Amino acid sequence: MAAKRDYYEILGVSKTATLDEIKKAYRKLALKYHPDKTKGNKEDEEKFKEATESYEVLRDEKKRKLYDQFGHAGVSGASSDGFGHSAYQDFSDIFQGTTFEDLFENIFSGLGGFGGRSSSSGRGGVRRGSDLRYNLEISLEDVYHGKEVKIQIPREEHCEKCNGSGSADGKAEVCSTCQGVGQVRRSSGFFSIASTCSSCGGSGSHIKNQCHQCHGTGLVAKKRTTNIRIPPGIDSGTRLKVSGEGEAGPKGGPFGDLYVVIQIRRHAEFEREGSDLTSKIEISVTTAILGGEVEINTIAGSKVKLKIPPGTQPSTIFRIRGKGLPYLGGHNRFGDQLIIADVHIPKSLSSKGKQLTKELEEELQSGNSFFGRFK
Repeated sequence: MAAKRDYYEILGVSKTATLDEIKKAYRKLALKYHPDKTKGNKEDEEKFKEATESYEVLRDEKKRKLYDQFGHAGVSGASSDGFGHSAYQDFSDIFQGTTFEDLFENIFSGLGGFGGRSSSSGRGGVRRGSDLRYNLEISLEDVYHGKEVKIQIPREEHCEKCNGSGSADGKAEVCSTCQGVGQVRRSSGFFSIASTCSSCGGSGSHIKNQCHQCHGTGLVAKKRTTNIRIPPGIDSGTRLKVSGEGEAGPKGGPFGDLYVVIQIRRHAEFEREGSDLTSKIEISVTTAILGGEVEINTIAGSKVKLKIPPGTQPSTIFRIRGKGLPYLGGHNRFGDQLIIADVHIPKSLSSKGKQLTKELEEELQSGNSFFGRFK
């Protein structure tokens, strides 16, 4: 028979580890190797038993002292049955600091059979309706001005014929499986997990005389028109929550929420960088050399005049303050508009144009002219 492994080694802690460190180490191993998760894997089950036995000894101050002094011989028979049920009278003692969602996900990930979180809100299966998502595409101009949009959403609403009860006569019988609770509880070792009753779907009741309008569900499909206000300065990917505009809950349960996800269309002229906008202008060679004035489009729909100083180089960036997008909730604060100057070089010239260009080059190279200062 192989020698038993050291308890500290099994848990991966030092001999000076605190009780909190021991608990944390065991919690990690218990979630990893619990039989409900490993689906009967014998090797993992043995690791779970080893970890449980180690924790059972090291969590107890007296047993730990005996183990430190005499090894396994000092604590032989300490574990009651290999799973150490006697050590877990208080479930929270082991899993303190672990949320139920974390525990549920760790134990049952890979088992399948469930999707989103339950929306139950108490006994009797009174459940909130599902949340809905709507992707709304808007323009960059909409971001600047803000907008109110009407959207139409298909959703389930309470049946008017039976007032959402699903029953034609308003009567329902208590579910015999869950006794009206809407949940069934399953225990495995020191774990106890409650899940929605499959017989009644969490409602806690059965309906014999079903409503013909909704076929006993209490819900009917409808289209809902909702006004959505788009605030100025909104960014792509922002979720706007509209409370109570999701789907109706079964059996008269409350409505879920609607989440409108904003997507901004690509603009032909402007690129967004936060609240700043970037655009390009094309200027002639002579304007770049001599300077001048050009008109610039703004996202607001107006035009502004931009002065081009003499000797402007290609890719020079000009900044116009306050002509960008509004800050979201920024109380009339705006970003800037950045203009990148693109100098247009002609691809072909007439004979006269070529001659004039050569004369200009000679003049520039002389360094004595007005143009020479911009060489």
